[in-house]
Amino acid sequence: MKFYSTNNPELRVGFKEAVFNSMPQDKGLYMPVEIPRLPDGFFTNLDRYTLPEIAFHVAQNLLGEDIPGDDLKTIVQDAINFYAPAVRLEDNVFVLELFHGPSLAFKDFGARFMSRVMSYFLQDGEKQLDVLVATSGDTGGAVALGFLGVPNTRVTILYPKGKVSHIQELQLTTNGQNIRALEIDGTFDDCQALVKQAFTDAELNERFRLTSANSINIARLIPQTFYYFSAYAQLLKRGISKVVFAVPSGNFGNIGAGLLAWKMGLPVEHFVAATNANDTVPAFLRTGVYEPKPSVATLSNAMDVGNPSNWVRIQDLFKESPSTLNELIKGSTYTDEDTTESINDIFKQYNYVACPHTAIAWKALKEYQQEHIDADTAGIFLSTAHPCKFPDVFDGDVAKAVTIPAEVEALETRKKQAVNLGTDFAGFKGYLLQNS
Repeated sequence: MKFYSTNNPELRVGFKEAVFNSMPQDKGLYMPVEIPRLPDGFFTNLDRYTLPEIAFHVAQNLLGEDIPGDDLKTIVQDAINFYAPAVRLEDNVFVLELFHGPSLAFKDFGARFMSRVMSYFLQDGEKQLDVLVATSGDTGGAVALGFLGVPNTRVTILYPKGKVSHIQELQLTTNGQNIRALEIDGTFDDCQALVKQAFTDAELNERFRLTSANSINIARLIPQTFYYFSAYAQLLKRGISKVVFAVPSGNFGNIGAGLLAWKMGLPVEHFVAATNANDTVPAFLRTGVYEPKPSVATLSNAMDVGNPSNWVRIQDLFKESPSTLNELIKGSTYTDEDTTESINDIFKQYNYVACPHTAIAWKALKEYQQEHIDADTAGIFLSTAHPCKFPDVFDGDVAKAVTIPAEVEALETRKKQAVNLGTDFAGFKGYLLQNS
């Protein structure tokens, strides 16, 4: 499979180059030249496949011969070794639990797959791979655990000071070995801007072999399609074939993967992009004007993104029929008060504890279903993180119902290791050069 840049459709690179370069020098994002539609037989038998089997078929159709079948199967089985159940809450409402991986967040799908792909492509004697990643919460923890101990790699995680939860911070800063953390005195957008600028800096690219573990890397996007196919397969087993997905959306990689799955033939009726106060995309869907703005801090911190990187990919997917994009996606935005109210409503109705991102997706789905009454269509809202990662959000009976996994309790015994930096690129570049 060949990939081009969203800023240069004539560019052609292979999967290995797209993974290691992460972002083209023209500051676009890599996209597959062809998006194959999966064969009818795959969808006919979809409900018979396990999640790893689905992941292998999807990845093989996208990547072609870039990774031989047996090697790809080994990568998938090692990376996707946890489950993602679609839990029924009521007749036509399901929650897709994506937090059963090592870091307790949906980012495990992308981070684990990508780390194993990179390790597969790395040859003995090659220059060390320096992985840069900006995080608004969950990405950093997933990347840290995905790359921890991987030979010939070093990961540098940038996170906004005071804007991630305590548990998220521990997941970022207590690993040691080949993982290091930078606490940036700014927002996630500042962290993301520093990472992007590093990829276009000549001196840094000469000194280091840089790549990204953010969702700007195509190797993060591809594995996130797996759970959309798997969710649909689980509903097929229940005799349901019409589905709407409500997706918590920050950097728009998650819903971007869903739209890629749709392009590959997954029969989704509609997508709802649920955001918090950082509503750049919902505003665009309403007005047709895209106006990035500084991010603001909310209870759903992993979605505090004012200029979503992956939106250019989504627009690229629909460049030949932009009207289809507005027909397929609805944008919804909610306040912190809406979030808290939704957390409590979900608990009262289902005795179910949802993280703040998940609660927003549920509210968006319920509002969509009220506007589009169809007994034959089921709604799936994505649960992107385990609620234990956000203890300050819950109170009362909801707080008492939150379970704490053993691996989270163990984090409290480990020491934070992080370097404090400002938002200026010169300071970040200086750190990289001085700590090479």
